[in-house]
Amino acid sequence: MSLCVLSRKEKERVIRRLLIQAPPGEFVNAFDDLCLLIRDEKLMHHQGECAGHQHCQKYCVPLCIDGNPVLLSHHNVMGDFRFFDYQSKLSFRFDLLQNQLRDIQSHGIIRNETEYLRSVVLCALKLYVNDHYPNGNCNVLRKTVKTKEFLIACIEDHSYDNGDCWNGLWKSKWIFQVNPFLTQVTGRIFVQAHFFRCVNLHIEVSKDLKESLEVVNQAQLALSFARLVEEQENKFQTSVLEELQELSNEALRKILRRDLPVTRTLIDWQRILSDLNLVMYPKLGYVIYSRSVLCNWII
Repeated sequence: MSLCVLSRKEKERVIRRLLIQAPPGEFVNAFDDLCLLIRDEKLMHHQGECAGHQHCQKYCVPLCIDGNPVLLSHHNVMGDFRFFDYQSKLSFRFDLLQNQLRDIQSHGIIRNETEYLRSVVLCALKLYVNDHYPNGNCNVLRKTVKTKEFLIACIEDHSYDNGDCWNGLWKSKWIFQVNPFLTQVTGRIFVQAHFFRCVNLHIEVSKDLKESLEVVNQAQLALSFARLVEEQENKFQTSVLEELQELSNEALRKILRRDLPVTRTLIDWQRILSDLNLVMYPKLGYVIYSRSVLCNWII
């Protein structure tokens, strides 16, 4: 159906759905392409603001405020398209299309034991992220639900390189209640990659986790939590790489006409031909690849 025959509400619904489906790192590209089709600047700007707000929450878009990284998520949404940062104690709007902070306001927070624990957990998590991620960001938030205090830790790293025709995102979220003796940690790790050279290939992998941690004191809890995150993310990365390797091997077996052994070694034909005292023309060569490379997106 042509966009010309759609009502305004139907256009708004279609535009927002398409923008929300934009892969991480490609929201602005999708918006620009839709602008060429819709040719309604006011409509696109409004829908871009709404969809951009959801996109930030969905993919933990990172910002930098006063030199400190801030990850946007639905856990630090205040309403009216505003986010709150515990580290700088600022609330703001974020224009994803212009990559700008707007309407910045200062807020006060209650300094209690939970806030102190949040700072300690953030320090421990930063040490882990700096040691394991090339350009990782992390943040720890507080949330109160029916008088119960929770801490939410978010980790994000990405590589957006349109020049090489691929984008990749790794993010994880960990939540635990502030309890005196024992607490349960609920986590979710999510990886998404988009490859768009010759083909349009999307890969999404996620895993939900639940673990328990003993609570002795705040320092011990922070270190135990960071070790738990490291252990679970390492296991997840190993399993993802094994699955990708198996998928690569399966694709290679389907390409080959006969079931041949895969040695993953490069055959040096030049040396073999030299040993046989054969002469090769300078511009003639034979190369056999024994490994089919699927992608190199996992961070």
